[in-house]
Amino acid sequence: MNLLTGTRRKGGRAVGKRSRTVLRALAATATVALAVSVTSATATAAPAAIPPGLSCDTGKHAIDEYTGFALCRNNGSQTQTFWVHLVCGWAPDVDGNHVTLRPGESGQSTAHCGKIGTGIGEIHVRP
Repeated sequence: MNLLTGTRRKGGRAVGKRSRTVLRALAATATVALAVSVTSATATAAPAAIPPGLSCDTGKHAIDEYTGFALCRNNGSQTQTFWVHLVCGWAPDVDGNHVTLRPGESGQSTAHCGKIGTGIGEIHVRP
């Protein structure tokens, strides 16, 4: 049987065994490639450095694993703006609200990953 057209060859021996073997090998290779790409896409890398002058605590919401936060204090001598950036696995990454802090002030930025994803993989503080 011709796998591309779905027609049979009349007479002679059966054909297509080689094609099936090649297709099976191709499918196995594609499965391994997909598994490797999914594993590397969901691997957790080290979080980015916190911007100078800010001291921050980051984490996930106690009840909702899809909500992350960055609670920062401006220890510097200049006004700074920051926001939280969440790496959300299979869902698109998201940024939280921009927070501007004068010297000595504290504030929090929050963001929420989409439920279609695998949850929060990383939390970064962006300047």
